[in-house]
Amino acid sequence: MEECHLKKTAILEPVDRIYEFRITREPIRNAIDFDVMEELSLFLEDISDNKSARAVIITGEGDRAFCSGGDLAAFHQLHTKEEAFKMLSKMGNILYDLAMLPFPTYALLNGAAVGGGSELAIACDFRIAKKDIMIGFIQGNQAITTGWGGGTLLFEKLQHANAMQLLTSAKKVNAEIAKEWGFIQQIIAQENFRDHAYHQIDVNLVPYSSVLSAYKKIKIRQWEQSKLKERMLAEIEACAQLWEGESHLQAVNQFIKKSK
Repeated sequence: MEECHLKKTAILEPVDRIYEFRITREPIRNAIDFDVMEELSLFLEDISDNKSARAVIITGEGDRAFCSGGDLAAFHQLHTKEEAFKMLSKMGNILYDLAMLPFPTYALLNGAAVGGGSELAIACDFRIAKKDIMIGFIQGNQAITTGWGGGTLLFEKLQHANAMQLLTSAKKVNAEIAKEWGFIQQIIAQENFRDHAYHQIDVNLVPYSSVLSAYKKIKIRQWEQSKLKERMLAEIEACAQLWEGESHLQAVNQFIKKSK
């Protein structure tokens, strides 16, 4: 499998018309910064009109983290709600575009998915996880809410009580609990996680892209009618308001000090 490397991500050559976008920032747990946003946005723009694609995979490099969310080193200088909204809405638009791709999408959770990483994962149709990973919408620990529209997507895809528990507790849960609550669809315990995940995706998709697209568009039409994008935007605006609060700024400063 050949790879075309960008600065902080990789787009792998398709296998059986399954395309993969991988965040390649393993030393900082595949955190998302503006470069990763731009590269993911361009990938989604390019792939959205692909009539032969059967599926898209989003994943991270290594085995420690799928994605740890936003890169605080890149975002800690954003203080006002206007500055925060510009960044948050940019990623929110990307997650919306990911959710609305006209074919099945998969998050391969090769490691922990926390904060914005869980938001990225929930934007996909399916989540396949390596055994012993943790997931968590931990944003509340920093005195903010989900800021990329992931809370809205979570309520779309999980039962109300389970979504509320994940959001309001701001705690991490293991893969087994995440599967019980509907966040994860499959856990792979075997070695060679990626190979097994690819096999499971391939055998569970018919070979006809037109069929896959037609089924996905049923959901897309429902989301358009229910104004999903507007609801995600309202969530993002609420997070931007909290972003400039003193509690959030203190929490970020404390986190940065601990990280040094």
